Amino acid sequence: MQNNDWWRGAVIYQIYPRSFKDSNGDGIGDLKGVISKLDYLANLNIDAIWLSPFFTSPMKDFGYDISDYKDVDPMFGTLSDFKELIDKAHAKNLKVIIDQVYSHTSDQHAWFKESRKDKTNDKADWYIWAEAKPDGTPPNNWLSLFGGSAWQWDTARQQYYMHNFLTSQPDINFHCVAAQDAILDTAKFWLELGVDGFRLDVVNMYFHDVELTDNGVADSPEKQFVGVDPANPFSKQFHIHQMCRDDNLEFLKRLRKLLNNYPGSTTVGEIGAPDGMSYMAQYTEGGDKLHMAYTFELLNDRCEPDYIRNTLKRVNEKLSDGWPCFSLSNHDTVRSATRWTRNCSNPEEKIKAMLALLLTQRGTPCIYQGEELGLPEANVAFEDLQDPFGIEFWPEFKGRDGCRTPMAWENKSDLGFSNSGNSWLPPEAAHQALSAASQDGVKSSTLEFTREFIAFRKQHSALISGKLEWLSNGGDCLIYQRQNDNEKIIVAINFGEQAFDLGSYAGSEIIWGELSSGKINPYQIVIFKTE
Repeated sequence: MQNNDWWRGAVIYQIYPRSFKDSNGDGIGDLKGVISKLDYLANLNIDAIWLSPFFTSPMKDFGYDISDYKDVDPMFGTLSDFKELIDKAHAKNLKVIIDQVYSHTSDQHAWFKESRKDKTNDKADWYIWAEAKPDGTPPNNWLSLFGGSAWQWDTARQQYYMHNFLTSQPDINFHCVAAQDAILDTAKFWLELGVDGFRLDVVNMYFHDVELTDNGVADSPEKQFVGVDPANPFSKQFHIHQMCRDDNLEFLKRLRKLLNNYPGSTTVGEIGAPDGMSYMAQYTEGGDKLHMAYTFELLNDRCEPDYIRNTLKRVNEKLSDGWPCFSLSNHDTVRSATRWTRNCSNPEEKIKAMLALLLTQRGTPCIYQGEELGLPEANVAFEDLQDPFGIEFWPEFKGRDGCRTPMAWENKSDLGFSNSGNSWLPPEAAHQALSAASQDGVKSSTLEFTREFIAFRKQHSALISGKLEWLSNGGDCLIYQRQNDNEKIIVAINFGEQAFDLGSYAGSEIIWGELSSGKINPYQIVIFKTE
């Protein structure tokens, strides 16, 4: 029987195709490159891969500016390549999740080209257009994440259009039902091709306030937009009129109704917002909207044990019947191996502890490519930057290129990524010794730890579907219980620099790790079975 709830507790692996593996020597990763590494992915014991955008695009924001939702950009291959990828992944019991960017398109998309012609064409209201104020300035004070006003003047329509990101990324008007229908049709296209689900980019940014009310000042930390550098003016506003609108719930229900026609398909939404956990709950509760969602609370620079514990507690308390997806790294953030090991005496062991934490929470863990190798953030010189976000805010914010450099396959200067000698971002020299080939078969390596721990996780249903109860309320050792009808397990992970006496927390049988005189050493993982 097909397990339609396979996504509950599945391990997802995120692939940034441009940087994963180049198959044709042009210095850019592609779909055939992903196909060539399916054995590697299957051997990680993961359940699914998530592919960042590979659709037709002018690549101003590296694929998150789509000009054709229903085709593959030639730099990544063809639709036939993608169909081959799905078939070969499924043959290895790997599900395939793809990014869907519904909030906005490229200004090169046929929809926008028609919409901007005049105010009366069939797609005139498919995007967010507004009149200038009497003095010619934008209609309100809304800001773009990528700097400056969220409004761009268009000389053809003699109006402003809204863009939450680059000026070349106009926002779709989700108040227009015809635009919603067109978006749902793109989703159906990929479901018919056989994809197993969607990762939904900025899922809380689909709708806006039709009155175009000015945003207020973000006068407290709770109103700061999660993940935005303080150097960015965007962080100064409380964007409640620009995003996070209740109208979103009805569209998510429409999307879920479509997916229900494809049993076993799933969704995971990205939520970047103040109090993102409340939106996680709202968007995933009731079984009629998103299947899963994640926020940025574990993707920032904070990694002290009390913060981790309190954040994960809040997730469990707020979600009720909703389901979380957890990640420590992705294509938009500094790699966890750098963020979480600053001032650490044993980075390699702490990286393993981080992965164990990710893989033992109640929810669906997502590993970003290279995280299983413990790759640190790459140092990318300004002259090599590709990310418009980083170029705009350099040097206070260096952008996202440091986590997007080529995957480390081999211990050589090109990392085995491409034989072109000129990859789109320079390979990071510090990644050579951490390559997959260097770690393969080395029992103490992060790669082998990841493979073994995911396999261990699959053997214990409590770690996949069990409830979670925190047993420790303070200190550097995170201790919690996972329990379902079949077993009860206690997980202890020491994130401190001193050994910790587990005392009464210890269970009856150690099934992972070891204790030294009843103590768990720094950055070690011990898991017990208990009665």
